[in-house]
Amino acid sequence: MITEVDKTDSHAEPFAVKARYVFPVAGPPLPGGVVTIRGSKIVAVGSQSDNAPVEDLGNVAILPGLINAHTHLEFSRLEAPIGEPGIGFVDWVGKLVELIGHWDHVSGDAVEVGLAESARFGTTTLADIARPGRPSSVYTPIGPDAAVFLELIALSHESVNPILGLARAHLKSAQLAQDWRVGLSPHAPYTVQPELLESVVALSAVASVPLAFHLAESPEELQLLRNGTGPFRDLLVKLAAWDDRRIRSGTRPMDYLRQLSMAHRALIIHGNYLDDEEIAFLGKRSGQMAVVYCPRTHAFFRHAPYPLEKLLAVGARVAVGTDGRASAPDLNLMAELRTVAARHEAVARETVLHMGTIDAARALGMAPEIGTLEAGKAANLTVLALPDREADDPHDLLFDSNKPVVATWRRGRKNDGWA
Repeated sequence: MITEVDKTDSHAEPFAVKARYVFPVAGPPLPGGVVTIRGSKIVAVGSQSDNAPVEDLGNVAILPGLINAHTHLEFSRLEAPIGEPGIGFVDWVGKLVELIGHWDHVSGDAVEVGLAESARFGTTTLADIARPGRPSSVYTPIGPDAAVFLELIALSHESVNPILGLARAHLKSAQLAQDWRVGLSPHAPYTVQPELLESVVALSAVASVPLAFHLAESPEELQLLRNGTGPFRDLLVKLAAWDDRRIRSGTRPMDYLRQLSMAHRALIIHGNYLDDEEIAFLGKRSGQMAVVYCPRTHAFFRHAPYPLEKLLAVGARVAVGTDGRASAPDLNLMAELRTVAARHEAVARETVLHMGTIDAARALGMAPEIGTLEAGKAANLTVLALPDREADDPHDLLFDSNKPVVATWRRGRKNDGWA
């Protein structure tokens, strides 16, 4: 039965698409499933359509539009990651800072390239980290929906108030935006003064916007937090960016998690080296806090095994991101999800799919609108070619394959011929 839709869609003619399998995510896979769309919304998901013409897409899977929970689109013109696989994280940061130092300004060109690439790979919504100065006009109606997290870096106490001013201006500009949402990203422990983080957490709570914070990304970071020594300090001193007052001796990621738990919503980016106590802390706060795992970036640095199983066992929310082309080969979220499935065989494939759909939507606070195929939600669909074989679990057809995305619908508009 077709449900009531928004008034803006009430005059649109419904249509339906059928696939070998529909993966609603809100329920089990549907063989021969049909998704009915009117305007920008889904009006029905089931085995047939109510009085709407049906297009049979053939041997494909229809998924909820994929959601990339963390990326840096400004690096999208890089042809390959910076450095070689296995490069030390601090060495990579040094090369990255050098690269950014050669840029004359923050251009939207690379972002447009990244948005187009993301769309080709089936991403319909993404969370992008944006440096100050980027033109918001790059986020257009024809690309993926974007949550734009303004990157906030304060290396000195004097820079805190100006950076806070940029954060407030970003929130204000979002009130007029139609094609993107707002977030704030105090960057990481080693680039943010404590008073900035405290103020941004409070701003998040008052304005009801999410935060993204890079944390527990490398052993060198943990050493810096613990006693202010090691390669990270050496790099920061070399860059004239070290402040003895920024990090108190004996600090742990847990100290930042406690502070971030007071935000409206917080995404812990990477979390590669969270300990058991920190993982348990996140498990108790899964409604408000999430971890974003970037598996191919993790593999590029040859980090220790990711604690995914531990996070899931305590009920922590985990989403998946591509990071950016500075540390990953492309912006293909399905490739990231397939990497998760391959590297974590004990994790159910259904759970992996959730990490790129509904769990990412929940992490971003967008679950009422996207993340599953259900009546009333946005008509964001990713269509994936399937192999010519059977499987006891249809999810295996998604993950034990390299078949590409062949089409998407975003807010009811079709795009095909991608990837």
